[in-house]
Amino acid sequence: MFDYVIVGAGSAGCALAARLSEDPGTSVALIEAGPADTADEIHIPAAFGSLFKGPLDWDYDTEPEPGLGDRRAYLPRGRMLGGCSSMNAMIYMRGNRADYDRWAADGATGWSYDEVLPYFVRGEDNSRGADEYHGVGGPLAVTESRSMNPIVDAWVEAAVAAGLPANDDFNGESQIGAGRFQTTQRDGLRCSTADAYLRPAMKRPNLTVITEALTRKVLFEGDRAAGVEIQRDGRIEEIRAQREVVLSAGAYGSAHLLLLSGVGPAEQLAAFGIPLVADLPVGERLQDHYMVMINYTTGEESLMTAATPDNVELLQTEGRGPLTSNVGEGGGFIETRAGLEGPDVQFHVAPVLFYDGGLGAPLTHGFGAGPCVLKPTSTGTLTLRTASPESAPRIVHNYLTTEEDRQSIIAGLRTALEIAEQSAMKAVVTGGFLVPEGSTDEELLAFARRVGQTLYHPTSSCSIGHVVDPDLTVKGVRGLRVADASVMPTVVRGNTNAPSIMIGEKAADLIRGTAATTAAAPRDVAVPVAG
Repeated sequence: MFDYVIVGAGSAGCALAARLSEDPGTSVALIEAGPADTADEIHIPAAFGSLFKGPLDWDYDTEPEPGLGDRRAYLPRGRMLGGCSSMNAMIYMRGNRADYDRWAADGATGWSYDEVLPYFVRGEDNSRGADEYHGVGGPLAVTESRSMNPIVDAWVEAAVAAGLPANDDFNGESQIGAGRFQTTQRDGLRCSTADAYLRPAMKRPNLTVITEALTRKVLFEGDRAAGVEIQRDGRIEEIRAQREVVLSAGAYGSAHLLLLSGVGPAEQLAAFGIPLVADLPVGERLQDHYMVMINYTTGEESLMTAATPDNVELLQTEGRGPLTSNVGEGGGFIETRAGLEGPDVQFHVAPVLFYDGGLGAPLTHGFGAGPCVLKPTSTGTLTLRTASPESAPRIVHNYLTTEEDRQSIIAGLRTALEIAEQSAMKAVVTGGFLVPEGSTDEELLAFARRVGQTLYHPTSSCSIGHVVDPDLTVKGVRGLRVADASVMPTVVRGNTNAPSIMIGEKAADLIRGTAATTAAAPRDVAVPVAG
């Protein structure tokens, strides 16, 4: 019996487990379906793509997407300690003030920008130092890239020439402009939430971490969550919670578990013979960022040759060089039309060919640069495929099914092509590898539908106001919360790892009944790294 049982050792779950276990009088169990984060490819930043479609990837796909000509989209998700923070592009991005203020205005009390900023600051150890937007001494290392590929500098220079303002801090006063992204790295290696939060906490006797254990469902006694049922080593076990169960399994995993446990739309659960515990719109309002990368060939050195013996030695001895690249090294934000609360398009620039859902092999030196629909108006659904916990859920994101989203991606592609015409880009581009066939709206939209992909940012399947209350408790039941990106009322304008960590930090205070402070708990042990 534990006080708290947390399901999912990802971006939010690791932060939550570490914070709750700071109280020596509280016992915490953290359950992860995947193994420990020991693979070298996790810790070497530029190697994360090699984890796709492997044993550490949940390897989801959408159903045929109506806005993509019924094409299925590949949806990688991390299945190891650290979750997606162990398999992502390590971009530290919080989103826009308008995101959180809109949440609060629409009923998510306590989630305005000014109220969540202290949690971002508390968790951060920023190499630039502390100011009103940033913190030092927190668990999560936030640093500049140690790769600094000149292709990315050329794109930023071209973007500024095309009219975007230069921006050296997308997490500061303004998000608009072009520049380089800060990364969640320490000494040139990935700093996942397993590295930052969990490993220092694992020496505590009151924290139990259970790996390679598939959570099958939440166990209820009446309307109270009493624990979870897990499967490991071929056996089914119960892990009981005296106070609360917290689902931190991500926008896909947490919604899937609620449905399997009888929390969801009554009609859907009845069709699968699952007894109803609470009739809630679980799995609805699902959102994601849809990205379209234009790929060019270049005569410059790209990450295609990052793994040379010299570069391996550079990483091992000095913690720098191409292998420290987070791949998405830079980009920017724009508003494509008047009257918006914030940017509706984000650009990412990768100094390597990036195509075919991130699965395409870089067969020649090249790079990818392109927009994503940053504030989609489209929503999707996650539903059950079968009543078995081992069956992947059915996921439809409905990418590009609204006129607003189509106009955003068309305008973003047109801006990307304009940037490509600037002299700084012409100096590094030798040809097109995967580019639009024309520049009309119809041609740009056809390209977007054919080559676009997820930006790996699913959210909102258990959103505040619909499935959970602002304190993250699941409506209609007791002893059950959700704490991960699924609770976002809408997807934020930016990469979602940092906001997910913030949610884990804030969830800990909501559970403990304490208020946020900007003082960060010191790291109490050195963080070991693989390799």
